[in-house]
Amino acid sequence: MERGEYSGLGSNLITTQERSHEMEGEERSEKDWCRRANFVEETRKQLGLAGPLIAVSILQYSLQVISVMFNGHLGELPLSGASMGSSFASVTGYTVLLGMGSALETLCGQAYGAKQYHMLGVHTQRAMLTLLALSIPLATIWYHTSTILIALGQDHEISTEAGIFNRWMIPSLFAYGLLQCLNRFLQTQNNVIPMLISSGFTALLHVLVCWVLVFKIKLGIKGAALAISISNWVNVLLLAIYVRFSQAFLKTWTGFSKESLHDILSFIKLAVPSAIMICLEYWSFEMVVLLSGLLPNPKLETSVLSISLNTCWMVYMISVGLGGAISTRVSNELGAGCPHGALLALRVMITLALLEGTTIGITTLLVRNVWGKLYSKEEEVIKYVAKMMPLLALSDFLDGFQCVLSGAARGCGWQNLCSFINLGAYYFVGIPSAVLFAFIFHFGGIGLWMGIICGLSVQVVALVTVNLCTDWNQEAMKVVRGAREVA
Repeated sequence: MERGEYSGLGSNLITTQERSHEMEGEERSEKDWCRRANFVEETRKQLGLAGPLIAVSILQYSLQVISVMFNGHLGELPLSGASMGSSFASVTGYTVLLGMGSALETLCGQAYGAKQYHMLGVHTQRAMLTLLALSIPLATIWYHTSTILIALGQDHEISTEAGIFNRWMIPSLFAYGLLQCLNRFLQTQNNVIPMLISSGFTALLHVLVCWVLVFKIKLGIKGAALAISISNWVNVLLLAIYVRFSQAFLKTWTGFSKESLHDILSFIKLAVPSAIMICLEYWSFEMVVLLSGLLPNPKLETSVLSISLNTCWMVYMISVGLGGAISTRVSNELGAGCPHGALLALRVMITLALLEGTTIGITTLLVRNVWGKLYSKEEEVIKYVAKMMPLLALSDFLDGFQCVLSGAARGCGWQNLCSFINLGAYYFVGIPSAVLFAFIFHFGGIGLWMGIICGLSVQVVALVTVNLCTDWNQEAMKVVRGAREVA
């Protein structure tokens, strides 16, 4: 072979290598573009879910707030009675049903992803039957609210008013259970706009119903409670009519089925840990307010802790919406056997949660000197609330992050594990730390909230560890096998 031929061969090799590098570069850039496109597309999906879900959470939560506000115009005693009754009802009824109903986020979400469409109706009917049955003993507890509160050492007059309020609110308990089932049925199919419209209409109607029952018919505290029952039932009827007659649910709601009467135990096995998971967290916050009554100057401490808790629950509604969105996306993707889609959904939502938490935290710090003025004219209360706000900013940030991770856990069906995490985080770390800071180190109400932050921190670390150690391919295979067994 002559020199010219060697030269030609070398130039061909160089050309081939250059083309190879160019192709590899094009493939890499295409993959990067696809990743960015997928991330943006997933962000759009989650914002489309989370936005309406946040609004729904706020609107449905507002029913109790509006009724308590109407009672405030009746006098100090009706206001105190409605506030205590509403708090008791949340702890002993609403939270339990909310937790039980959240099991559908796993069951319906995964069934929808696996295209087992008829199972969404079956799972929902099982949940409805279970929650209606559970509402009977819960209603009995509500009926004896005043007796229970007096036995716990609460003021006799306020306890009596709280008992009256909760007795007239009993019908809402049954509606609330059905509402949670319908919400999850729609949510897991990414059909959330009807929930938003129904909840918005119900909230507006609730103001009118409260005004008529409280002031026109002069039912007082009874009317404010009855208005909650009426509004919840209106919401249930609107969603039930939509599900029954909409063409969107021809495959997922095929009418009432005898299949829903079988294997109810499988639903209960998931629903009970779901309820425990949510109740353990919720009750720990309420326990902190109760502990504040044992501190020196209990009126000041209880007032400030109540303001802090109300502020926390307002922000929590945003986190609930984000948690519902990620739960739906993860369960849908795992049900479809797509582990990469589930992992992408989690990464997107973590990014959104960090942005939301940072925004809320900065806003909380900026309004710290004026926030207390919305609740009280007492200078002592306003200054104390300002001291609490930096801790609230941190707890809101952590709470939003854990809500997203807990939502992903519900999408995977990890309720059993999460209930143990919450038990350890709040009752082995959070509450003992709160007692230590408040009563041993004498930090007062600030010490109680520091304990809550300790519990939240442990919960977040545990959930992050679980997610990092998860083999998402195996998780998807497990869900797909489970869907086939059910089919």
